[in-house]
Amino acid sequence: LSQRLFSPCSDFHRGHTVKAVCESFHLAKDSGFKVVAHMMPDLPNVGLERDIEQFTEFFENPAFRPDGLKLYPTLVIRGTGLYELWKSGRYKSYSPSDLVELVARILALVPPWTRVYRVQRDIPMPLVSSGVEHGNLRELALARMKDLGTQCRDVRTREVGIQEIHHKVRPYQVELVRRDYVANGGWETFLSYEDPDQDILIGLLRLRKCSEETFRFELGGGVSIVRELHVYGSVVPVSSRDPTKFQHQGFGMLLMEEAERIAREEHGSGKIAVISGNWGRVKFMIPSHFELGTTVKTMLVPSCPVDDYYVQN
Repeated sequence: LSQRLFSPCSDFHRGHTVKAVCESFHLAKDSGFKVVAHMMPDLPNVGLERDIEQFTEFFENPAFRPDGLKLYPTLVIRGTGLYELWKSGRYKSYSPSDLVELVARILALVPPWTRVYRVQRDIPMPLVSSGVEHGNLRELALARMKDLGTQCRDVRTREVGIQEIHHKVRPYQVELVRRDYVANGGWETFLSYEDPDQDILIGLLRLRKCSEETFRFELGGGVSIVRELHVYGSVVPVSSRDPTKFQHQGFGMLLMEEAERIAREEHGSGKIAVISGNWGRVKFMIPSHFELGTTVKTMLVPSCPVDDYYVQN
């Protein structure tokens, strides 16, 4: 993203353009995939305010808006071109305090439908000549956010399991929450079961009305697709039930039923598809009328309940 805003592509030797990134995001989401982006602040000739500007656009511009983020501040490693710039004095990393401040400001920008998977790379510090000096950068950034009076509301921070382990709190009043936004040529709906007062997330579902440009034949002609279905908390075996845990309590089924309603009544879709690398992981969470399709799992979304469901071959 910084390539387009501030510097020629050749400065960073990425081998592709920002336009190609936008197109790949579009194709991936129209195929039902979850998109996790890697972003690298503290590149040469950018600066703190420009870094903030590019992350603001990254989350607000519909051409980007990823589902997840891995935040990898620039590291200077011996044997790289950047190492030569640093050694000659033409590149200088942010100070530790500036980097914590930057990450704190970035985390405050993250929308509630995005998950921050990582905040720094697991590279042994002896191999790093300059860059991140702390192994707990996320922790330091979250502490700085408390000082600033800001919050990180990404998916990971709000997960019920994280909240139980780190903050010893449990949801009290759980309700369905819906957030709609436009991204990568499609209509996205982020459904979740949450305790809004405590900002705790129980489960989520990502529903997309595919754009007209989708190249997957299974998804053409008016199809909505579930790109992710996830219920958080301690793992409970499929064959078990634990009333003190949140998995297998029906949240996944309720999310799927609401997704089906939106697809039928609002998207005007004739079918809904569910993508899954392992069908067995999701089949017990969704209505019984879902059947196996080709590469994805498809069903007809009827205008009224019927017994005969169509499966595309």
